[in-house]
Amino acid sequence: MKDFIKNLRKIKRGPAIMLQKDIGFILGNTSISKNSKVLDAGSGCGVLSMNLARFVKKVYSYDIRKEFLEIAKENVKKFGIKNVTFRNLNVFEEIKDKNLDLVTLDLKDSWKALDNCKEALKENGELVTYLPNITQVHEFVNKLGSEFKLTKVSEVIEREWVIDERRARPEHQGLLHTGFLVVVKKV
Repeated sequence: MKDFIKNLRKIKRGPAIMLQKDIGFILGNTSISKNSKVLDAGSGCGVLSMNLARFVKKVYSYDIRKEFLEIAKENVKKFGIKNVTFRNLNVFEEIKDKNLDLVTLDLKDSWKALDNCKEALKENGELVTYLPNITQVHEFVNKLGSEFKLTKVSEVIEREWVIDERRARPEHQGLLHTGFLVVVKKV
């Protein structure tokens, strides 16, 4: 679909979406490539899956809520994306797909999926979790164990600027906290 970003504003919504500023962080801070296989757990309306699908070979998108999967499927179809497979599965219980390069978790209590992620990721595979508050980040990091190495914990802040003939200053408001992104590598 032409003008991907413009058309994202028109997608059918259900649950809250991950914003482009945070998705860009994932794309820029992981080792995914055109040959990568990725799992996006917590599909929501499919925004992260659609973004990932533009850069990788295959995306598996899991959600436990069928109504969210239907919204995500509809959005992916509208964009003409063919390399996303949807599964009504709970990553806390099972990850069907294996030898993955990246797993993304947009889930409350994402640390409960660590054992299954360890089994699903290839050696040196990466895991990124998106968590709204720092206490969740702390809990996640404390549960990592020796199978994962913490690479980065970040929060992406976006602030636009006003530039014209007389001014060059930041906007008075910005897109501030949306969540924390925790990147770990399987060792």
